[in-house]
Amino acid sequence: MAATMAEGEPPPFTHEDNRRFLQMLRDKKQMLGIGSPKVEVQFQDLTVETYVRIGRRELPTLPNCVVNAAQELASYSHMCTPRKRAVKIINAASGTIRPSRMTLLLGAPGSGKTTFLKALAGKLDLSLKRKGKLMYNGDEVNSSTPQHMHAYISQYDLHHAEMTVRETIDFASNMLGTNNEFEMIGEAARRKHDVVNEVDKNLDSFIKATTFGEGRNLTTNYIIKILGLSECTDTLVGDEMRRGISGGQKKRLTIGEMLVGLAKCFFMDDISTGLDSSTTYEIIKVIQQMAHLLDLTVVISLLQPPPETLELFDDIILLCEGQIVYQGPRENATDFFEIMGFKCPDRKNIADFLQEVTSMMDQKQYWIGEQHRYHYHSIEKFAESFRSSYLPRLVQDKLLLPNTNTIKGEVVKTGSGLSRWNVFKTCFSREVLLLKRNSPIHIFTTIQITILALVISTIFLRTNMNHKSILDANKYVGALFIAVMLVNFNGMIEIAMTIKRLPTFYKQRELLALPGWALLTPNFLLSIPISLMQTGLWTSLTYYLIGYAPSFIRYLSSWSITYITMFK
Repeated sequence: MAATMAEGEPPPFTHEDNRRFLQMLRDKKQMLGIGSPKVEVQFQDLTVETYVRIGRRELPTLPNCVVNAAQELASYSHMCTPRKRAVKIINAASGTIRPSRMTLLLGAPGSGKTTFLKALAGKLDLSLKRKGKLMYNGDEVNSSTPQHMHAYISQYDLHHAEMTVRETIDFASNMLGTNNEFEMIGEAARRKHDVVNEVDKNLDSFIKATTFGEGRNLTTNYIIKILGLSECTDTLVGDEMRRGISGGQKKRLTIGEMLVGLAKCFFMDDISTGLDSSTTYEIIKVIQQMAHLLDLTVVISLLQPPPETLELFDDIILLCEGQIVYQGPRENATDFFEIMGFKCPDRKNIADFLQEVTSMMDQKQYWIGEQHRYHYHSIEKFAESFRSSYLPRLVQDKLLLPNTNTIKGEVVKTGSGLSRWNVFKTCFSREVLLLKRNSPIHIFTTIQITILALVISTIFLRTNMNHKSILDANKYVGALFIAVMLVNFNGMIEIAMTIKRLPTFYKQRELLALPGWALLTPNFLLSIPISLMQTGLWTSLTYYLIGYAPSFIRYLSSWSITYITMFK
């Protein structure tokens, strides 16, 4: 091993190393009296519904949009009633998600898994209406609940292509207000310098090994290590036009972007998309260790988990057509369906069985009774049987009891977000970084505007105006029109870059609580010197060559008007 490893390079980071490190971290926090609150998620009669338009104007064609908009305006004035009907995506779901446990959310595509996770995380779209109660440690979730305490990890990998892996995770760490636990423990240890034991020495040496030769943010280094992103730490994320990291590495980056925060509840939506089974197992194993040793509340949605990945979970929630068919320990999932008359074969993947037993086409093959007595068991029947008969049995056997160690109000009273000044500094630093990475584009636009200025100057070279004829002013008007048109056309590249960044901004606004002004203000401030430079270059090259009034005041006026006209 030593011969194949480069000199000074740290050993690979294994699952056993991660478990040992998290255990030392847990012991050190308990020794120093640093609290780590647990969060229990409870939901009662949780219903999510939306209104869809019915009839021939359901398709979003241009005539339909115009007519629908007119009908909406008429409905506000009570002149007519819009033709809509309510559709329940989640239908009266009730249950409890316990901390320090891994919960798997299973369900066929279209069963409402994404909506359910967003509802639990408080990240529902404005077009969806939530009913029922959602509580964290007994307190109902509302606008006063800290956003950084619960995190939703999307199935879409949206990142800035110009940033590296480390820069992306660092930005998320700063936006989420990560209190670096390594530094916090180190500060507490320095205050209690007289207490030095074997745990301190092991923890310090492990932190040094984990952050070997890397950046200052130790939390970022740790997330990069455990997710296997060390090889591409300083590689650009990339996109269709720019070579970067692979699709699997982007998925890991999406997960690390949220794991770096302070959240105690994680709701992960189909994180196995684009990953092979071994990589999925590695990531789920790391999350399992963090959930058990750091007392996290984790709900993960997977479509078809392999058996070895399924065994990493403690609980299972089976969601079908917006209804919870089963929720409880993983070991008891097949027992419930066996009571209903359906048995999982010995060599059958339990996850596949759970999804197929509720399907009309696949249900019959698992029936263990007499074939002539078989009849289709609807999802409503499964859900009702679970709530009325099997759920009380789980509670009686103490397999699905609420956590008594949680303290009511503990989450709501925990910390607050970043100050506006810190948010501004973080976003401004990122915009400066993106400006540097996109410097070839700005250099190109500067060269382009210089060439165009010289061309226009030769066309209108030393134009003389006969003050006795107004028609001669057309030459100057033409020169001014071309100046405004070309300078504005030169700035169209910025519009394309902004449009390309919008999906990432919408994602970060939802998941990282990135306000709109934090993006617009740095962009506005940084565009001022660029616009001044480009308009000043254009005016300097064209003003006296074309033959405008030889006055410095009028030269500054021309510069100002051109700048105001083209300023983005």
